[in-house]
Amino acid sequence: MSNETKRYGLLWTDPDGTPQASAAGYDKRAAKFRRAELEAVGCTSIEIVQVRYGELPEPVV
Repeated sequence: MSNETKRYGLLWTDPDGTPQASAAGYDKRAAKFRRAELEAVGCTSIEIVQVRYGELPEPVV
């Protein structure tokens, strides 16, 4: 069993259509909470993606 903690980032589209990516890494629970916050303000196409330590996801343009 690995002791490595998995980190996650988020990709989404703002209500105005602008692709975005998280500027922070999250554990799984925090990523799900952040996804719910984004949904509440009208963001769409929200994806939770696994990232390596020290890396962040890039928005899909």
